[in-house]
Amino acid sequence: MKESSGVQPRFQVIKNFISQAIADRIYLPDAKIPTEYELARMFSVSRMTANRAVKELVAEGMLIRHQGLGTFVVMTQAESPLLEIRNIADEIRGRHNIYSNERYRLEEIEADKNLADHLGIAVGDPVFHSLIVHKENGRPLQLAERYVNALIVPEYIKQDFSVKTPSQYLSELFPLSEMEHIVEAILPNSLEQDLLNISPETPCLLVNRRTWSANNLISYARLVHPGNLYRLSSRSEI
Repeated sequence: MKESSGVQPRFQVIKNFISQAIADRIYLPDAKIPTEYELARMFSVSRMTANRAVKELVAEGMLIRHQGLGTFVVMTQAESPLLEIRNIADEIRGRHNIYSNERYRLEEIEADKNLADHLGIAVGDPVFHSLIVHKENGRPLQLAERYVNALIVPEYIKQDFSVKTPSQYLSELFPLSEMEHIVEAILPNSLEQDLLNISPETPCLLVNRRTWSANNLISYARLVHPGNLYRLSSRSEI
């Protein structure tokens, strides 16, 4: 690749190229960039020049080196407001990233005592159970396990949720009047490890959420996120 101006140093041309490729989503978050040797060949420069460009982008927080593996685009932490409920698909698209999901379960079960207590129903009442992994740029970001009062939302079991998320579907039918969030730090169980593609030692953020509409308790959800990819924020006036 030829430099369009004789003013810019060659290492800066390489920095601009990588930065623009990240902005244009040629290199997605967590993607591996070309090696310094490959960059040196691409731009007809010394490896030392390529090394300077990469080193400065690492120092600026745009790239990260993994010993023995290479240099990767930094995967920034997703952030959600603690005091609001937002559709995760809208959050991801709002960051100019690609949203997708994978549904693993959508079934009717009977409430045991624990679930009955969470949903304010009787033991044995029908409950719809869904298990969906929400992904950002193809990488699992949230495992959403949701339990819905089947007597209040009888059509929930008929949805495929490939485009419209459960949160969006429920919020359109039942405007939110009250919510409860309980946040915990956990280590993932074997199912969470498999579906989120993480190791047993990966710290996770668990959000236990209950939502009400017009005094009806609609759903109880367990939302599990890899801790290195997700954080919650809160801001209020005093």
